[in-house]
Amino acid sequence: MSGQLALFDEPPPADAAPTRHALLEGRAVAFGFERRHRRTIGIKISERGLSVAAPLRAPWREIEGFLHEKARWILKKLDQRAAAGQPRILFGESGEILPLHGQELVLTVVQAKRAVNLVGTDLHISVPEPHRRGVVRALLLDWLKSRALEALTPRLAHYAARISLPTPPLKLSNARTQWGVCLSSGRIRLSWRLVHLAPELADYVVAHEVAHLVELNHSQRFWALVEWLYPHWREARERIERQAATLPRI
Repeated sequence: MSGQLALFDEPPPADAAPTRHALLEGRAVAFGFERRHRRTIGIKISERGLSVAAPLRAPWREIEGFLHEKARWILKKLDQRAAAGQPRILFGESGEILPLHGQELVLTVVQAKRAVNLVGTDLHISVPEPHRRGVVRALLLDWLKSRALEALTPRLAHYAARISLPTPPLKLSNARTQWGVCLSSGRIRLSWRLVHLAPELADYVVAHEVAHLVELNHSQRFWALVEWLYPHWREARERIERQAATLPRI
């Protein structure tokens, strides 16, 4: 049985994954565990730590063996997550920093008619009652989603055209760690939070999901297609993993 490494998935709810422990290279590691209708063992590293999903009938010795085989990778990713710290919360106040397309913007909240204007590296958010931070955040969120759709739609068309397919329907999601999903219907969902990342990193996620329009799996053929669409995908993946933990919560 082969294993699948997945870093771009939403972690399962805490109550759906009982905690277990494993000794990996002399280090005790807690992880969420669940069995699913799937063919391979999957491991995820998220802000919640390590989680493991296994086929319904996979022997425990096989699961343990896979964890030990990937021990160095698991420990490295856990350490990277710990070093990055927890995502900071964006409250919707002047002076806060927000990443947009890989560049840092400074928020300026003022009292005026509702509007969002980007002036250089300053993002001006105008609301009638600037002390109502929930209103500020809601307006900012709508603006970010609009920017995400504006940026991602032409990139989706670009990569679809490269494999001679029409542009698939696109819908934005609110996922924090599941950057993209390609459905069997041919629809693609992309997290609006890609708007925080540099365009070349968002491009990797788009290319990855477009490749799934041809190969709805993670086979060698799939990765060969990703390589053709986006040759530097490994570097992009690593950069996304590092940056994901630092993106703000809005």
